[in-house]
Order: sequence, then C-alpha cells, then structure tokens
Amino acid sequence: MKAIDAKQKTVVDDRKEIYSFGKLLLATGGAPRRLAFGAEEIIYFRTMGDYRRLRELAEKGRRFAVIGGGFIGSELAAALAMNQKQVVMLFPSSGICERMFPPDLSQFLNEFYRKKGVEVWNGESAASLERRGAELVIKTKSQREITVDGVVAGLGIQPNLDLAIMAGLETADGIVVDEFLRTSRPDIYAAGDVAFFYNPALERRLRVEHEDNANTMGRLAGRNMAGSAEPYQHLPFFYSDMFELGYEAVGEVDSRLSMMADWKEPHREGVVYYQKDGRVRGVLLWNVWGQVDAARELIAAKRSFRAEDLKQRLPKAA
Repeated sequence: MKAIDAKQKTVVDDRKEIYSFGKLLLATGGAPRRLAFGAEEIIYFRTMGDYRRLRELAEKGRRFAVIGGGFIGSELAAALAMNQKQVVMLFPSSGICERMFPPDLSQFLNEFYRKKGVEVWNGESAASLERRGAELVIKTKSQREITVDGVVAGLGIQPNLDLAIMAGLETADGIVVDEFLRTSRPDIYAAGDVAFFYNPALERRLRVEHEDNANTMGRLAGRNMAGSAEPYQHLPFFYSDMFELGYEAVGEVDSRLSMMADWKEPHREGVVYYQKDGRVRGVLLWNVWGQVDAARELIAAKRSFRAEDLKQRLPKAA
C-alpha cells in the first residue's frame, strides 16, 4: 500500500491501482533501527528473509558478531552459540538486557554467556564496518577490531507511521487507537506493533512489539471490524530463551522501576517484581512457568504491596 485517502476511503497500491474500503486495518508493524554504516552487509533480524539469510551464512561461516545486548541480541547470540558458532556480542550498556533486568541479573548474564563461549564486549559500540575479502571487520569506538564471517544486529524497531500520517490519523509512539482499536478515523483500525493503545490495568498507553499482543489484538480487531464491539483490555506478555535459561514477563519490565527479586535459586529460578509507589507494574518470571495470569492479577489489583507481601507470592499452586 502506497497511499490512503481517508476522506474518500480509498487506498493505492504499488501498481497505482485504487481500492475502496468500508473499514481498513493498519498493521504496518515497524522497521529495524539501523546503524549509519554497513549498508547491506548487516543483517537486521526482522523478517523470514533475514532468518534465511543468517541461516545460510551460518552454514558456511564460523565466527559472527551480534550487535545489541537486548531482547533480540541476547536470543541471537545464544542461538548462534548453540549452533557451535564463535560469537562476539557487543553493546554499549554494562550488561545484557540491562534496561529490563536488575543489575545483578544483567551482570550474571554477562558471565553466563562468557561461560557458554560467547565473547561479551559490554560497554562497546560499533563505529564502522568494512569488507576485507570474504570477511567483515568491525571497528569499535574504542578502536578494537572484530573479524567475522557475518554481522547480525538487533537494535529494536521504529513503528511504520507514514501511511497513518498520510491519512491524517493521530499518532504518538505509534498509531493512537481507542479501546475498540479504532484510530482517530473510526473506519480505520490499527493493531500489532504499530498500535498505541490504552491498558486499563496499567492505566497508561502502551505499544507492544511481541507475539502475544499481535495475535490477541489482531483477532479482536478483526471481530470489531466485522461488527463486534469488544474492548481490548488484554495485558500482553512476552518470553525468551537464553541457552537453558528462559523467562516470561508481563507488564512494565523496566529496570528504572523499583525491583524486588524473590529467588528460589539466585539468577536461576525466581520472580522479579517491578513496582512504582508500591504498586506492581510488571513481573518477570525467571525459569518459572504457568504464572502469567497470576502475574496479571497482581498488576490489575492496583494496590500497594510491601516487599514481604510479595515473598513467595508466586508461583501459585496449579
């Protein structure tokens, strides 16, 4: 789709063909944040094509650089290492997933990855990339060099808002939607990574870039476009695996909040609660499973909890 005329209720595709609509869904997702260098040499891991390109490279190459220490970067580094590849992971923060996890857990992951054979270059940023024959050479801001067979980056995304702006829709950190997922034009809906929606449990707007949100919101948007009137009140969760470690998380998992960790085994199994003014805003279930709904209940309770109130509160017995 290349253009939208919200008043005439028409869209134009890349062949300049015009289609009219009664109701329209925008699920334009997001585009990877890119570095100022590297052009097509860097794989920005986002699409099936990116996966196939990396897999093909991994079948031939032995040494890879992963740029980024967050959600995607940590998954990629672990996956490549588990496929017997030499991996260098570089990111500017001090620890893996530092924006999400408590400092001690983030630092634990640095050493955990190193023990798994990953070279963790924390506090480092890539400054340039050049090809030397069949190899790629990354130079960091501190003038260190990494020679690799492939480079993959996970730096987050930016929501694709061009069509929404062209249509005159309200935008902020995404396309603003109401409780029924309608935009500021009631015949145009938005869902998925690009939708900026209000969540009643957290009493704030969110834009969520994960599978649970995309699936749940997409289904509801379809029902509402077909004539239903169901409010989107779902609090999405997300998950990841890091070698034999794994987690599920719900709500605001943000290390700028007050955090209380209740470990059954430090850094191996437990629950981290994220609070603001005593209220639970997010829950990290670290190697703890089947507790997402119970975590949602804590967040939706909208009341203050003391640290001792949260001790051993999760996991709940099945």
